[in-house]
Amino acid sequence: MNVYAIGDLHLPGGDDKPMDVFGPHWEGHFEKIRADWRARVGAEDAVLLPGDISWAMQAQDAMEDLRAIGELPGKKVLLRGNHDYWWPGITRLREMLPPGMYAVQNDALRLEDTVICGTRGWTLPGEGAAAEDEKIYRRELQRMEMSLQRAKALGGRRLIVMCHYPPLGEGGAETSLSRMLEAYAPDDVVYGHLHGASLHGAVTGEIRGIRYHCVSCDGLGFRVYRLP
Repeated sequence: MNVYAIGDLHLPGGDDKPMDVFGPHWEGHFEKIRADWRARVGAEDAVLLPGDISWAMQAQDAMEDLRAIGELPGKKVLLRGNHDYWWPGITRLREMLPPGMYAVQNDALRLEDTVICGTRGWTLPGEGAAAEDEKIYRRELQRMEMSLQRAKALGGRRLIVMCHYPPLGEGGAETSLSRMLEAYAPDDVVYGHLHGASLHGAVTGEIRGIRYHCVSCDGLGFRVYRLP
């Protein structure tokens, strides 16, 4: 089983929401992703989708986007992003997902010998950070630990963590989240959230024994990324 990843699809959610307002390179972006996905991903492969899947505000409005993803090859694993307002309770979400699609939330999933877990994350605390942001970040740490503990219980040969927000600070600086990750020693961490000029600061490569991959779709040229 090959493992691919691509984040921040930003599908329209039932509305005519063109993404080329963010730059001409976004024009027809899902058609580019879909063509590459069909050409490279096999039925037994896995594709990780770490957040910002649909602009929909309600679950029913995201169904068209979920079906479009569900029609593509492979086993799809979803994580919530900061713009996924449509994401309902996890039980309802799992009931509405098309076959071959999975969602990770405070838990983990094993596909063959690979275990996948994770949580959204949040803006990293720092000087001037709002008290509410600090509170959300601490809650996300708790959720990550729950997910990592579940992953550990599932065993497996390979552990991959999904985040939406970058888990590391500038230049790969340690954070509370990265220290937690290092304690559980996953093989890979995939994340998205960054776009445009922010992609220049994306941390990739091996840091303190973990391989980090920024998989925002525009940073990938709207092609799925195969993990090593």
